[in-house]
Amino acid sequence: MEETKKKDAPKTSWFTGLKAEFQKIVWLDKKSLGKQTVAVLIVSVILGAIIAVLDLGIQYGVDFLVNL
Repeated sequence: MEETKKKDAPKTSWFTGLKAEFQKIVWLDKKSLGKQTVAVLIVSVILGAIIAVLDLGIQYGVDFLVNL
């Protein structure tokens, strides 16, 4: 069976499309970006701590059951 190949569009049209898409992006102002960055960092640290505590608890639980 022969495989049909699509002709690729010229690279210039790809870059033109990419440029048009980048112009549609609405960038956040510095204040909003800072607030959202801090929020993400705080949530990440809190979730990391929760996961660490759960992991430690499960580890002690498994060790307890193994040593019975």
